[in-house]
Amino acid sequence: MTVFRRLAAQWAERYRKMSIQMVLSLSFTAVAAAGMVLMGASLVWRFSAASEQMVAENTQRVLAQANLNLDSYLRRMMRISDTVYYRSIKNMDLAEDDLTGDLSLLYEENRDDLVSLAVFDGQGGLVAAVPLTSVKRDAAPAESGWFQAASQNMENLHFSTPHVQNIFDDPDYPYRWVVSLSRHVQLTRDGATEGGVLLVDMSFSGIEQVCRGVTLGGNGYLYLIDGSGELIYHPRQQLIYADLLTENNREAASYRDGSHQEKFRGQARQVTIKTVGYTGWKLVGVVPTRSWADSSLQPLLFGLTLLLFAIFLISFLNFLISARISDPIRRLERSIRELDRGLAGVEIEEGGCYEVQRLSHAVASMVSTMRHLMDDIVRQEEQKRRSELEVLQSQINPHFLYNTLDSVIWMTESGQRQEAIQMVTSLARLFRISLSRGKSIIPLADELDHARHYMNIQQIRFKNKFVTEIEAQPGTEGLYTLKLIIQPLLENAIYHGCASAEDDGVIRVTAYLEESDLLIDVADNGLGMRPELAASLLDEDRPANGSGGSGIGVRNVHQRVSLTFGEGYGLTIFSEPDEGTLVRIRLPALDKEAADCCQQGEVL
Repeated sequence: MTVFRRLAAQWAERYRKMSIQMVLSLSFTAVAAAGMVLMGASLVWRFSAASEQMVAENTQRVLAQANLNLDSYLRRMMRISDTVYYRSIKNMDLAEDDLTGDLSLLYEENRDDLVSLAVFDGQGGLVAAVPLTSVKRDAAPAESGWFQAASQNMENLHFSTPHVQNIFDDPDYPYRWVVSLSRHVQLTRDGATEGGVLLVDMSFSGIEQVCRGVTLGGNGYLYLIDGSGELIYHPRQQLIYADLLTENNREAASYRDGSHQEKFRGQARQVTIKTVGYTGWKLVGVVPTRSWADSSLQPLLFGLTLLLFAIFLISFLNFLISARISDPIRRLERSIRELDRGLAGVEIEEGGCYEVQRLSHAVASMVSTMRHLMDDIVRQEEQKRRSELEVLQSQINPHFLYNTLDSVIWMTESGQRQEAIQMVTSLARLFRISLSRGKSIIPLADELDHARHYMNIQQIRFKNKFVTEIEAQPGTEGLYTLKLIIQPLLENAIYHGCASAEDDGVIRVTAYLEESDLLIDVADNGLGMRPELAASLLDEDRPANGSGGSGIGVRNVHQRVSLTFGEGYGLTIFSEPDEGTLVRIRLPALDKEAADCCQQGEVL
């Protein structure tokens, strides 16, 4: 019940989201389509049943003809056996007469169908044979299946399954396939009778030709088995003997004459059985269901095409009718959808019946009020963003000024007056660039000069304990950047990287282009840090670091860049213990025009 309730709730939700036009159109179309589908399914079922019946009747006719041909061939072999027995063996005394002449005559008349004729006594000894007369040394006729079958059932004729002729030496064809017909005979010798066996070896090619000439529709085929299911003929007999293919011949031996449906090796197929007279052999016709289904596919596709066309036509008519009814509401819904996508200047049409006109007027009034509110929100957000940038900027200048003046005081007290003068001079030039006439976005060259002056001050203070390399690669000329974003990173590189290192430090600042972005790398060869610690430095919830350097530096720069240019820009920190730290600033590559637009608060 829970599943049904969930499905009902889902359909109810979809229904609430449908338009009136869609509800009307789908309802009318569903009723008409359901009737057509039921009628079409009934016709398809009847057509499939008729096709199956037609295939079964056609297969039965083909098997009947094959049975007639095979029966004629076998009867011819039986007549040869009867002629040898009743006209020759019964009329001769083997002590005085020789059967070879009569056997040779019969063989010559039927040599296209025969391989050999032979008569054996009750112990398996050869009495007469043509045209093969030399019995193999290791041959044991009395132990052969055909000999024992004839000796045990004296009243019947016996047909063997196909086998290689293995009684006589045949230098021309040592591996000739035959089907043996054997029967018990009464031999007369010196007036006394004794039992014997007449052997007629038929060429298997005769049976093969009869069966091979049979064609069934599609991928169908025919094979021949004896009463126990042993294969006598199969179009792929060699593959079956080599265990490369299997056939359902054992199961087919239990089927009655007629058509049957079976599934063999995952394939549905129609099997038709026809017993070959008194031999007990069975002709088996196999037609895969898919083959006759494929043959009937074209009319089914034609019927399906007609059904789909009828459904399409009804759907089209229903759509036109429902569209005329719901067109005013649909136009109103389209206008609201355009408003939802943020399109400006959308006009709300006030048409249709009285109810729709009132609804359209209410929506137009709501849209006008919403636009005024949105304009107020945009102005407030812009003012908020500017205020945040000003607060972040105000945090940097006092902090940097305090650290620098602290260094000047320390140098003055220690008697390093010349160095103090140089530091104050660099400080004046540095603040001249920092002011930048009140602009927050300045040329990249000015920002790099600012970094050079800052490092001059720090190198005087730290007595040249580190080397600074500042480089702008080709292509960065004329680009602009947010001001005072390199200096906090240099400060961190000095205090947390090189100041505590035993060896001389190297700090590199490199500006370069990557596709449409300007990248500024600040790298040092200092102590470095664990990657997880580096990843947490930009976390806004992480408490400020109180151990030397800036407590707001890295996060401050990251926040200023993100607020100015968006979430896709800011800082990335790469660091490993004892390998140094690299801080990468990603900015948009701004030319003068883009910088002016950004300076004025416009969106890039």
